[in-house]
Amino acid sequence: MQSLSSLSPQPLWRWFETICSIPHPSKHEIALRNHIESWAKQKGLTTQIDNVGNLIISKAATAGMENRKGVILQAHLDMVPQKNADTDHDFTRDPIQARIDGDWVTATGTTLGADNGIGMASALAVLEADDLQHGPLEVLLTIDEEAGMTGAFGLEGGVLSGEILINTDSEEEGEVYMGCAGGVDAALTVATPREAAPADLHSFDIALTGLKGGHSGCDIHLGRGNANKLLARFLFGHADELELRLSSINGGTLRNAITREAWMSVQLPATKVDLLEQRISQYRAILQNELAATEPGLALTLQASDKAGQVFDAAAQAKLIALMHAAPNGVIRMSDEFDGVVETSLNMGVVTTGDDHVEILCLIRSTIDSGRSMVENMLKALGQLAGAELVLSGAYPGWKPDASSPIMTVVRETYQGKFGTLPNIMVIHAGLECGLFKKPYPNLDMVSIGPTIRFPHSPDEKVEIATVDKYWQLLTEVLKAIPAK
Repeated sequence: MQSLSSLSPQPLWRWFETICSIPHPSKHEIALRNHIESWAKQKGLTTQIDNVGNLIISKAATAGMENRKGVILQAHLDMVPQKNADTDHDFTRDPIQARIDGDWVTATGTTLGADNGIGMASALAVLEADDLQHGPLEVLLTIDEEAGMTGAFGLEGGVLSGEILINTDSEEEGEVYMGCAGGVDAALTVATPREAAPADLHSFDIALTGLKGGHSGCDIHLGRGNANKLLARFLFGHADELELRLSSINGGTLRNAITREAWMSVQLPATKVDLLEQRISQYRAILQNELAATEPGLALTLQASDKAGQVFDAAAQAKLIALMHAAPNGVIRMSDEFDGVVETSLNMGVVTTGDDHVEILCLIRSTIDSGRSMVENMLKALGQLAGAELVLSGAYPGWKPDASSPIMTVVRETYQGKFGTLPNIMVIHAGLECGLFKKPYPNLDMVSIGPTIRFPHSPDEKVEIATVDKYWQLLTEVLKAIPAK
């Protein structure tokens, strides 16, 4: 198998290969952080771990560049851990099996971690290089971006000295980002008291699998199926006629990943078993027709199972099903200000059955605060109707576009000079850490760039090799073009 380090630019790909070899899912980044810190110290670079656990590495300007504005290259240390159901992989212990697949690099059965591993690798390759021109340089590697932006929330003023921040977490070469959506976690808790399952019921497991999933910001407009919502649709349409009693319902693992798989355990009278098989077959055909273009791998299966001793209270079950089916999901509104950009969305990312309740964890995103508030109130209203508790947490601000940004001008002109065409200046619906950096560092001039990454937050994640090279060329040329203080 061809090594990633054979690709160009070799320093970047060598670092990415190292990153893949050290497990670093969200909340488990310390081993990777320590490896990088040890390497930086051996190279004679100044390192610091701040109070929340972010790693900052400083490198002096190259000769003749000492008077340039200081630049902060920023990436996050963690990756999203998603795998296919038939893949045996422990993200806290096993390395990512990255491989070259034609024009792309992908992983075997898991997320690749190109989000944001390629950006991190580029920053480390700049630190390593002795033949690049740049002014005073800091590299900021934050923790826990994907599961709560803990590192960005905890970044304190006075730690960084640079005037310009280049975020490396964008995912489309040829696009330069000057703003992003804000977001908030929304947890709906539905009380589901249990009662003894009637003795004459038959038990089945229903699974909806094989969906593509993806990033709940970058991919939310693509019309992909959400397994949680699709199971809720079946239940709302057929639970009463089948006299179904739920024992459990679970789906998804991350609020910021479109749910690829969901399962439920049900019980029903023997007289309804044949009808259940018919309805499952009919619903499978409906979904395969509706989602033929977007979800060719969709699978809906029914399997007899061991009988659970308890089922949800009937009234609570009806409220849960109605809430899950009625809850908004996907694109709520497109932006009027930025063509083709999602303004407001919601992703029903995780459904979990507890001892006496079901929790529904969603992520609301919006480029405007009023849009986020609107969806918060939609969920609040549905919660009131269903007797569910809504808790909002982890709110983070959007990054407001600055049309007069000097670094945006430098990047645009550098791109045009290097590649002969102007890049698209964009706002991204995904959440970047830039908005949070503005609180401790209100005067930071920021921009976000990156290579082309497809299907992040899913096992189909891949990064286009040629665009990594173009991204590297742009990054190094921009560093050379940073103006004097």
